[in-house]
Amino acid sequence: MSKLKLIIQREFIAKVRNKSFIVMTFLSPLIMVGMLTLVVFLMKKNDEKAKQIVYVDNSGLFDKSDFKDTKSIIYTDFTSSGIDETKKKVEEGSYYGVLYIPKNDSLEILASSVEFYSKDSPNMSLINSLESKIEKKLRNKKLTSFGIDLAQIEASKINTDIKMYDFSGEESSKLRNWIKIIFGAIAGYLLMMFVMIYGTSVMRSVIEEKTSRIIEIIVSSVKPFQLMLGKIIGNASAGLLQFFIWGILLFIILTIVSSVFGVDMSQMQNTSVSAEQMDAVKNVAEGDKMQLVVQEILGLPILKLFVLFIFYFLGGFMLYSSLFAAVGAAVDNETDTQQFMLPIMLPLILGVYVGFATVVNDPHGPVSIIFSYIPLTSPIVMLMRVPFGVSWTELAISMSLLVATFVFMVWLAAKIYRVGILMYGKKATYKDLYKWLKY
Repeated sequence: MSKLKLIIQREFIAKVRNKSFIVMTFLSPLIMVGMLTLVVFLMKKNDEKAKQIVYVDNSGLFDKSDFKDTKSIIYTDFTSSGIDETKKKVEEGSYYGVLYIPKNDSLEILASSVEFYSKDSPNMSLINSLESKIEKKLRNKKLTSFGIDLAQIEASKINTDIKMYDFSGEESSKLRNWIKIIFGAIAGYLLMMFVMIYGTSVMRSVIEEKTSRIIEIIVSSVKPFQLMLGKIIGNASAGLLQFFIWGILLFIILTIVSSVFGVDMSQMQNTSVSAEQMDAVKNVAEGDKMQLVVQEILGLPILKLFVLFIFYFLGGFMLYSSLFAAVGAAVDNETDTQQFMLPIMLPLILGVYVGFATVVNDPHGPVSIIFSYIPLTSPIVMLMRVPFGVSWTELAISMSLLVATFVFMVWLAAKIYRVGILMYGKKATYKDLYKWLKY
């Protein structure tokens, strides 16, 4: 046990003393915030530049009220110039494009005859917006021809806002559901990235020691199983430390945001916002919207999410790291690892795809449940399901299967590891790995 402890300490210290580890630990949150800020800034700057659209309406059905200027689009009527002259002016000038509405007695034919001309490929959201305007106008024109009063149709419109509760009476909200989706997606994606980063780190460490022949000296005093397990636990500890530091930084950022927008943290309770708040959410100021977001985040079972994240991070990482260590022991250089990497990476990628394709839409559906039980995908899929509420029975099954599979995989990988670390000069194949398992 003392030897295992020394190996863990050595791997942990070697990892955390690495300059890139230190720099990325403290800079990564700032880089992410900076990138998000930059994206938002660029989007706002892009919206600030209004697009000038000219239109030629030969149908006579449209007027200025149908093409109202917005913050991002300015409409100009060039009907009097004709389409040919207008296209020349736009092509030579600084206008964004030309909307041409031809004359046609049939509204159905007219709807499919509208044209748009621009120098470059047009913004598809702009085209969708123009289509929506034209469809609405033509539909209203057709309804009027049927003798239908448009005012009555407009008055008959009713907006529905479904209130969501569980059977205990606790209210939920659309905002909270979106936060759950975002949290689950981020947690699953981060887990996949860390398994890939730290798992390959274990593999590279084994390859380096093997190629430098240091491994021959180490295994003379330490059992190969202890060496492999020490590497896995040491790297996992470094990863958890990095997560812990990121958590502190995120808490500081959350505290700053809450103080800036006037959110009283001490008075927050783990309940969803009231119905009155949700009804008024569309009319509140930006600061109040941010307050509701922070309030909903604090309404999540943060402690439960944190504990389960740590468990599935450790379980998933140690499961995959044992496989990465076995691959590192089976080859002499990193180039030869490619043939063994695909079977390891496929379950990770599958877990992410299943998470985004099914968990987001139906977190308690059969596909989501099945993949949250399968140990190779459960660390990602279950993490994405947890924010939506998962019974302790399902958690117990998933966690038990993950632990059992981890123990089995470590035992299996150790059999490959103890033979592979002393094999040189031959490119290992799957047939060789099978033979090593029987030694």
